[in-house]
Amino acid sequence: MGVSSLMSLGVRAMAANYAGLHTTGNNIANANVDGYSRQQVNLATSQGQYSGGGFFGHGVDVVSVTRAHDEFLTRESANAKSLSAMDRARLTQLQDMESIFKTGEQGLGDAATQLFSALSDLSSHPADSSARQVVLARAEDMATRFRQAGTELDTVQQGVSDAIITTVADINRLTQGIASANQRISALRGLGQPANDLLDERDRLIAMLSEKIQVTRVDAGDGTTSLFAGGGQRLVLGFDASTLLAMRDPADASRLAVGMAGGPTPRTMDDAALGGGAVAGLLRFQNHDLVQGRNLVGRMATAVGMAVNSQQERGLSLQPPLGSQKGSPLFALGAAQALPNGGNARDASGNPLGNVALTISDASALQPSDYDLRESPSVAGAWQLTRLSDGKVSTVNSGDVVDGMRMVLANPQPGDRYLLQPVARAAIGMASLLSDPRDVAAASPLLATTAAANTGSVHVASLQVTAATLPVPGGSTQISFTDNAGHYSWTQLDASGVNVGSGSGTWTAGQPVPTPPVDINGFSLRLDGVPKSGDVVNVAPTPASAVASNNGNALALTALRDAALIDGRSSTDGWAQAMSSVGVRVQSAQTASAISTAVTDQTELARSAQSGVSLDEEAAKLIQYQQSYQAAAKMLQVAQSLFDTLLQTTAR
Repeated sequence: MGVSSLMSLGVRAMAANYAGLHTTGNNIANANVDGYSRQQVNLATSQGQYSGGGFFGHGVDVVSVTRAHDEFLTRESANAKSLSAMDRARLTQLQDMESIFKTGEQGLGDAATQLFSALSDLSSHPADSSARQVVLARAEDMATRFRQAGTELDTVQQGVSDAIITTVADINRLTQGIASANQRISALRGLGQPANDLLDERDRLIAMLSEKIQVTRVDAGDGTTSLFAGGGQRLVLGFDASTLLAMRDPADASRLAVGMAGGPTPRTMDDAALGGGAVAGLLRFQNHDLVQGRNLVGRMATAVGMAVNSQQERGLSLQPPLGSQKGSPLFALGAAQALPNGGNARDASGNPLGNVALTISDASALQPSDYDLRESPSVAGAWQLTRLSDGKVSTVNSGDVVDGMRMVLANPQPGDRYLLQPVARAAIGMASLLSDPRDVAAASPLLATTAAANTGSVHVASLQVTAATLPVPGGSTQISFTDNAGHYSWTQLDASGVNVGSGSGTWTAGQPVPTPPVDINGFSLRLDGVPKSGDVVNVAPTPASAVASNNGNALALTALRDAALIDGRSSTDGWAQAMSSVGVRVQSAQTASAISTAVTDQTELARSAQSGVSLDEEAAKLIQYQQSYQAAAKMLQVAQSLFDTLLQTTAR
């Protein structure tokens, strides 16, 4: 061995420590760069040289510069970010929707209460024009609030659509960046050293992509990474990136779906298979939460509006000639609709060959839900109806009534599919139809009176008309008690006085006359007091002279305030239940978001603890490498001194 070996050792040592100083300085410089992984110099002892005195080392070699990276922690962090982004996106939209379900005087329940209060005042003063005007004003207020709520829900939908479009554009930008990074990493792989900065850049892009859409990562032997989403849909494969599209939902063109370009037509991705990411949260809100909110508002509008309209049509208005003008509907409502799927069979003009006529037959039985209607897979010729709010499945035929809606199919084609929305558009189409105070039908078409010769204390408590059109128009009914025990006989006369029916029954205190299901002429009479044998009660058309002062229908309209209109509840309680339903969704979303955010913080902390830069640790390494570099320099200085001594000795 000579002095040259000692000098070689010094040079190698200086180079290794210089590499350590350079890498440490790079770590310190990038300590605050998002996604940067701490780098470290990998050193290896150079193979020693054998001599008679043993193996003498040749120093140290710089093998590589690698990054501190844990694949498992990186994947866990990305997945946690996906779930957190999904929960956060859904929560944000739910909080926006919750503001529509107002409490107190701004709420829809209060608007209905104000209308019924005005009707109550009208029942006390049925001939008062100002009381009638107040009824119309409160009806207009209620319709405006419902219409405004429907408009605000549409605005929320537009906001969601815009967010989906923006998110899809971000996904396409990120997948293109990842494919480009794959190409550069693969090209540099032949150099035999890892491209640390490019690997960090790709991981950073994947982490950002995971916040938009949850992905499954598959690493290939050539250094590339492939990404898949939505149950195996390819996003990135090697150097190629697929393009996602924000497209119209084939079931409902007012909503957006996410599709993948390729082939003659884009392929719609199943939102339930997306797993996580902001786009999954937006789609979940749009397809479930917003649909539920829209249907809650629409069901209340339909239930209250149809109940008021039905009772209004049973009364008499003050329009001339008095006594013959039935009431007109007070409210218009958005129509129930059956939307044909985009894949249904169509004619040359693009119009669906089959269609479904959807009408409301019983507003009190309506559910706040959309429905999917398609061919039954098990019953030939029948159809399968799925209530989307809870997944309840029914087998139906054309003309059947389910949940208060009637479905009539016309020219259905094999494979046809329809989205039924019985109440979704009811609120936004709500409007007050009447402007003339005389059109308010406060009077009942029938008037019940007791005979002056009655000896008992029986008197009329209430008379309710139960039929929009009386079975015997203009007819009169005489009810005669045959004993003191409540037995009675009745006779029905038509408008010309001809006997068209008779019967008998027994009156019990608190029970109506006639006793259901008997229907004499579309009315239900309640009596108070104690009837005696021979007492008579007459039910006849309200005379023109009594129409202005009659409040029978106004009382019936007022009674709707406490009637079971919505799921067995009054309108006020129904609105409270709707607000509670939305509130529960918001609270659930807040809890889910808080949990997923905490999990994300924990996984990111674990990842950064493995891959992040600790400035204290790097400062200690600076001192270590500095001292080692100085020692290596001293070694070179000693070798130089020895070399000079040898030269001087040789010169002598």
